[in-house]
Amino acid sequence: MIRALRDAPEIFEQIARYEGSELGLQVALRRQFPDDMVRAAVSIHELRHRAAAKFTRADRLWLDRKGLEQATSEAVSVYKAKRFEGAVWDLCCGIGGDASALAARCHVTAVDLNPAACLRTKLNAEVYDVADRVEAICQDVLHIPLSTGLVHIDPDRRTGSGGRVSRLEDYVPGLDFLNEMMPRCRGGAIKVSPASNFGGKFPSAEVELISYHGECKEATIWFGELAKESPFRATVLPAGESIAGHPLQVAVPVMPLDRYLYDPDPAVVRAGLVDVLADQLGLSRLDAAEEYLTSNQCVQSPFVQTFETVAEMPNNDRELKAWVRSAGIGQVEIKCRHLSVQADTVRRKLSLTGTVPAVVIYARLNGKARIIAARRIGSGDVAGAM
Repeated sequence: MIRALRDAPEIFEQIARYEGSELGLQVALRRQFPDDMVRAAVSIHELRHRAAAKFTRADRLWLDRKGLEQATSEAVSVYKAKRFEGAVWDLCCGIGGDASALAARCHVTAVDLNPAACLRTKLNAEVYDVADRVEAICQDVLHIPLSTGLVHIDPDRRTGSGGRVSRLEDYVPGLDFLNEMMPRCRGGAIKVSPASNFGGKFPSAEVELISYHGECKEATIWFGELAKESPFRATVLPAGESIAGHPLQVAVPVMPLDRYLYDPDPAVVRAGLVDVLADQLGLSRLDAAEEYLTSNQCVQSPFVQTFETVAEMPNNDRELKAWVRSAGIGQVEIKCRHLSVQADTVRRKLSLTGTVPAVVIYARLNGKARIIAARRIGSGDVAGAM
């Protein structure tokens, strides 16, 4: 079906031009094309629209739902590919997002047990103008000889029913294969979910948490000659900045709330590097168990969201309502980490009749749950009173 659709680009042109209902579109297309071809084309068109958040050339990619959901965002793939050179095995290649990024620098042998995935990988390499450096092989990755070259592997994190799994032991291939594979290779990268139980599973590797526009996208397990010295790293994209270290190498003090409050990037939090970051930026913790940080001087960094504190109050609705009215608040952003807060419920209780924007942060301050009213400080902003 993929080949048939590739040979009939006019079906996608008609879908893009059509301005009526979806039912009308399918009726019109079925006058010219078989039913199964129409269903597949409409599905791919919808997936291409969704893929625009991940890929710059999404409008030409060959996609399936599962492959798109599991695919690495292009910005992350390009960033990871910078560590590779020479010949690379891309195992469990899916739709080929990582393979295409790697092929901009390397010769890639992409492997997947699904023939349709191999075809998508090859066609998508054409979209990115790297098809001459991508070979796709339909084979079980368990039987691939890996004595030469470098390896990138993206194990399947979907069950047969489509649900996600979080334990590395439930990946396909699973943890046993990954640990057995690592010493057989010169080096490489294993892509796992940032929510997975990677802690302590790869003691000789470097674990890098990567975020993109403030969302932690993946944990990359670097091993062999591609691993760097520090055991943990947090990288924020598109800034391209990294911080590395060990979660226990430093402990910053817990201090009272000061003029500025900071919310660390989720990659920093998941990598366990909050104290390392705070130490480098000259910040203190608000609580031993919370990730929020504070300081008297304004610090701006790609690793934190910066807020100027305006008020601090007890954790109760009455105090918050009174402050919102007195401060003339018209819109509110609600943030919390470890306290159980329903943002929509809180917002419905507030009389937002003013014009001033505010951020309401629920946090523990040295063990006590409090509400902090603040304003967001963007790059280049000058702090001032609300």
